[in-house]
Amino acid sequence: METLIVQPKNKKQLVAIEAVLNVLNVTFRKESNYTSEFADEIKKGVEDVKNGHVTRIKDVQNIWESIL
Repeated sequence: METLIVQPKNKKQLVAIEAVLNVLNVTFRKESNYTSEFADEIKKGVEDVKNGHVTRIKDVQNIWESIL
């Protein structure tokens, strides 16, 4: 048989495509382009921002002076 590569643009499209495939009894698998380590780093970054662990740059003209 053939292999289809489907690239939904948002979560709503993904859910709809999965629902159709399930109704048609089509076997499918989801794959990610990201490693689990990368995903963990992104989650940690989001949590850091939520907890206020960020560096704010007030003067972008002198950005290097702000972080050095």
